Amino acid sequence: MLDLILRHCTLPDGRRDHDIGIRDGRIVAVQPALPATAAEELDAAGQLVTPPFVDAHFHLDSALSYGLPRINQSGTLLEGIALWGELKPTLTQDAIVERALAYCDQAVGQGLLAIRSHVDVCDPRLLAVEALLQVRERVKPYLDLQLVAFPQDGVLRVPGALALLTRALDLGVDVVGGIPHFERTMADGAESVRLLCELAAERGLRVDMHCDETDDPLSRHIETLSFHAQRLGLQGRVAGSHLTSMHSMDNYYVSKLLPLIAEAGVAAIANPLINITLQGRHDTYPKRRGMTRVPELLAAGVPVAFGHDCVMDPWYALGSGDMLDVAHMGLHVAQMTSQAAMRQCFDAVTTTPARILGLEGYGLDVGCRADLVLLQARDVVEALRLRAHRLLVLRAGRVVARSEPVVMRLSLPGRGVG
Repeated sequence: MLDLILRHCTLPDGRRDHDIGIRDGRIVAVQPALPATAAEELDAAGQLVTPPFVDAHFHLDSALSYGLPRINQSGTLLEGIALWGELKPTLTQDAIVERALAYCDQAVGQGLLAIRSHVDVCDPRLLAVEALLQVRERVKPYLDLQLVAFPQDGVLRVPGALALLTRALDLGVDVVGGIPHFERTMADGAESVRLLCELAAERGLRVDMHCDETDDPLSRHIETLSFHAQRLGLQGRVAGSHLTSMHSMDNYYVSKLLPLIAEAGVAAIANPLINITLQGRHDTYPKRRGMTRVPELLAAGVPVAFGHDCVMDPWYALGSGDMLDVAHMGLHVAQMTSQAAMRQCFDAVTTTPARILGLEGYGLDVGCRADLVLLQARDVVEALRLRAHRLLVLRAGRVVARSEPVVMRLSLPGRGVG
């Protein structure tokens, strides 16, 4: 006997009326009319069942801190960084933990069960690092939290930042981060990429750098990151996040850059909500969109994921932890409205970031961990169109969130009662 069977599921690849059998927290069968019994059976009623959402780029240490120490009046990236600098000395570990756990609760309800969070290491106390390491352990039963050692103020710009980043890795942070475009010079930015990639190679770690998060068409740090990824044999373990300068680059240069990124095995992580909000601030009209060249990267064979980046923090006053909101915005900004392109946008918040993070047992195949989300939608495109309601969220075969279907009942003259 199985532990659970989900009956009459629609799958993301279009297969319909399939059953998913679960035992000991793993998927043991995916087929029509599964001839088995289970301790519990749930009817998906033809609705979409998908692996959980994955956020490839987030800042959990600052999440839900909106208004502290004051509101970002300009709404700009640089004022947000300045506000975070003001807030850091007043932070307490308990407050960071409390906000992070509250956000993780919210995430689970949205079917978001894996998050890669950058954590600021430019604080001599490493307060946020210790807080999120504690959170990582506390949420482990129901959410995968991967931490990136992020030198928010520049690993060379701030004295001692490299030592702090190394200490964070020693404490157990998973991924090496960086912010080369925030170093004092282009040369320092390039040198920071070299140092950090070599550190990751020495320790056998992944790399995820805030890279070229500017409107500057001459910013070249993704080129440097790709070069060192290839030089050090880090293919498949490196991601460049944001890459917004690519929206301003000359097409000829990009025609050379894209094959380099692909050959180096570097992934791209765009953050649609934040990129279109923070970029292009110096433009009047024509006004740049801000997001990196997602269709062109995909066409070149570069894996592209979407991240939420911020939720109610010094940089962004909005956000709900809903990765379908992120994919919905990315689809529009990148003009990815073909059927195939819309499915790529859904992949950008599910299967693609799962590969970038290296998540074990992710997916809907037999043997995968039974982490599943039942959406109130009939297919992937409808899920994106409606930002579909989450009916069930399962972690290792156990229901961790449940809600009733959203039903609208109208009473209109001459239209009947629905």
